[in-house]
Amino acid sequence: MRTRITLPDDSLTRLRIALTVFFALDGFVFAGWVVRIPAIKEQTGASASALGLALLGVSAGAVITMMLTGRLCRRYGTHRVTVVCAVLLSLSVALPPLTHSAVALGTVLLIFGAAYGSINVAFNSAAVDLVGALRRPIMPSFHAAFSLGGMLGAGLGGLVAGALSPTRHLFGLTVIGLLVTAVAGRTLLRIPAPTPSQDVPQQTSAPRRQGTRTRGLVITFGLIALCTAYGEGALADWSALHLEHDLEATPGVAAVGYSCFALAMTIGRLTGTRLLERLGQTRTLVGGGTTAALGMLLGALAPSVWAALLGFMITGLGLANLFPVAVERAGRLAGPDGVAIASTLGYGGMLLGPPAIGFMADWFSLPAALTSVAALAATAAVIALLTRRAAG
Repeated sequence: MRTRITLPDDSLTRLRIALTVFFALDGFVFAGWVVRIPAIKEQTGASASALGLALLGVSAGAVITMMLTGRLCRRYGTHRVTVVCAVLLSLSVALPPLTHSAVALGTVLLIFGAAYGSINVAFNSAAVDLVGALRRPIMPSFHAAFSLGGMLGAGLGGLVAGALSPTRHLFGLTVIGLLVTAVAGRTLLRIPAPTPSQDVPQQTSAPRRQGTRTRGLVITFGLIALCTAYGEGALADWSALHLEHDLEATPGVAAVGYSCFALAMTIGRLTGTRLLERLGQTRTLVGGGTTAALGMLLGALAPSVWAALLGFMITGLGLANLFPVAVERAGRLAGPDGVAIASTLGYGGMLLGPPAIGFMADWFSLPAALTSVAALAATAAVIALLTRRAAG
């Protein structure tokens, strides 16, 4: 049990806006970096394999620091850690175009990945506190902001790619990031993190203090996040290739595949709060996993391009709210440590997806390999169904 920090409604509204801005900024900065990878590859002279190893720096930095960030959030507060990590993310995104070798690129990407992973744990933990204070399932709206920020960052990057060098473009992201952090960060630092009322059990202790049952539930929700992120990573890397090689789509149409998926996921997250209020968490998880499984079977096995695109959209709608709900539930159970565990497992799923699809495509075929996304989405639905009483 702990004493409630009561905040006026306008403070909670301002806090929600500030957190939404940070989610959007994270997606905006990360997407801005991603669209300049080809130019930075050319600048460093890295081979495809060397670039792949260098890009692992982002993942390695994120995974290494996520658990540490959970401890920092408990000690210094989620709001402070979010602001500090936003500053680090904004500064570190300007480093990759300053490198001239794959080794140097991998080194600075460790820093960028550490900032990226840390801010994800910090603002998700802050969002969990706000969800508890508002007593409304608004977590999907924050992740929708991340998706919208990513779409904006990728679109802007595409527009300026021909006019600005990677150095100027990413330095511009640094300036934008620092300005946004200065404005939104003031609100975040002035408003204390809300806490649940006294009738809500303690949520912020480390998992080891919660006992075996709580740890098991946190890992369970982390597995749901893993199943979801596996699909996101797989579709990001393989959807266009599937459309172009297996269904003979033109390169332009093939590029639309992931856009359909991402747009559907954004729409699903924008409507996620209303869906959760009507169906509840368990039904949303089960229904979302089932929908994604059916959609991915259509996307992977359909004989025509347009049916596959429809399948990708259905998959995006189904997966949209699984990750936000899983992270929110883990955070409610074990605070920042719970968010860190679920996020780490989820990030692991995103890393696992693309190479796993590649190996299975060599062994069988790409359409058969993509059905693994459907299998894991169905697994997430089954996990949610089997643990509904314990999670409640």
